[in-house]
Amino acid sequence: MSTTARPGTPTAALVSRRVVVGAPPSVIFALLAAPGEHAALDGTGEIQGVVDGPQRLESGSVFRMRMKGYTTTNTVVEFEDGALIAWRHRGRHVWRWQLRAVPGGTEVTETFDYTAKRTRRLVELAGFPRRAGTAIDRTLTALQARFA
Repeated sequence: MSTTARPGTPTAALVSRRVVVGAPPSVIFALLAAPGEHAALDGTGEIQGVVDGPQRLESGSVFRMRMKGYTTTNTVVEFEDGALIAWRHRGRHVWRWQLRAVPGGTEVTETFDYTAKRTRRLVELAGFPRRAGTAIDRTLTALQARFA
């Protein structure tokens, strides 16, 4: 797994990992765009299921997920069918997925982007970036295993 930074943004505000998955981008994107599939891939262990929202996400979609002990509302803020999907929580951080066809499958990059957080320093002091990195590693490992 590798770490990457988004051009033009402070590296400290991003936690990102990249792997190659043995499936075409369209298949992986279908999973990412289906909130009902998120719990199966979740590396945080927090997602319990979908509360409400569309079966397939698109630009501007709002969906709510049941987490351990709380519910989170998400809005799709970046969307390129088959290549990019990102959703923002009420807390202003963004989970971004980028897909690119490569020999043998798809290069998948998952990013926790907390650039827009007003309390960025508190996020860092609370250890969220470290925990996000661990969760991303677990999520991408689960995604690779699903298509191994």
